[in-house]
Amino acid sequence: MRVYEALKWASSFLQENGRDENAGEIVLCHVLKTNRTGLMMNMREEMSEEQQKTFTNFIHKHVGGIPVQYMMGYEMFYGRSFFVNEEVLIPRPETEELIVGVLDRIQRMFGKQELHIADIGTGSGAISITLALENQNLRMYTVDIAQESIEVAKENAKALGANITFYHGDLLSPFYETGQKLDVVVSNPPYIPEEDWRGLSPVVKEHEPKRALVGGEDGLNFYRRFMEELPNVLQRKAIVAFEVGIGQGEDVKRLLQQTFPHAHVEVVFDINGKDRMVFAEME
Repeated sequence: MRVYEALKWASSFLQENGRDENAGEIVLCHVLKTNRTGLMMNMREEMSEEQQKTFTNFIHKHVGGIPVQYMMGYEMFYGRSFFVNEEVLIPRPETEELIVGVLDRIQRMFGKQELHIADIGTGSGAISITLALENQNLRMYTVDIAQESIEVAKENAKALGANITFYHGDLLSPFYETGQKLDVVVSNPPYIPEEDWRGLSPVVKEHEPKRALVGGEDGLNFYRRFMEELPNVLQRKAIVAFEVGIGQGEDVKRLLQQTFPHAHVEVVFDINGKDRMVFAEME
């Protein structure tokens, strides 16, 4: 079987079974140990029997509901490879836009000043590690309620050479309990409404941790809790950055405006035109 034949088969098979046909390309790059450019350049190359067997096995398992990232053991995020397993949410491309928004606002408001910044609900560590590596002036802290997730994030931080302080705790409790103040708080909290979670694809619902996905009946529970805790930990000049679910932007903006009446709060849409981020700037 040639590479293009394998890709064609996988695309059709995945589509017929209601799975994302792009998974075929991701798995094929993994099996052939190449990137997308290498794949395109070698479309007419013959695959070995072992490669064919591994590839078809991956595709069949994915059709059975297992995310390809958990099978491969990693996901690419912001140009870096992050180890993932079923204890953490698989990093999404949309979250890369949150990173860009945070870095831009830090540069504009603080320049090269050393800052204390916390990523709340770290999961794989994708947000905290990326921020720490992209801006050397950040003293990066991260919190997760699940020790299992922290272990994954620690492994990624070590592999990628990021200096992170890890806290096992609930939202901002490690900071307000010690009186520590923060310049920036960033979070991609669980925001899927309970009813919507029930209708998710089995690839997500049966494998990715529910604690990292569901934010109560309307998906806003964690944002409401943040509003109670943020005033206790933020410096007077600060940034708050949230990822939100589609259609939640204005609700989260309103919560921030009620909590910080003098802040500049804006909803930012992602590359697909969906309300995806909310930023609050306190001067």
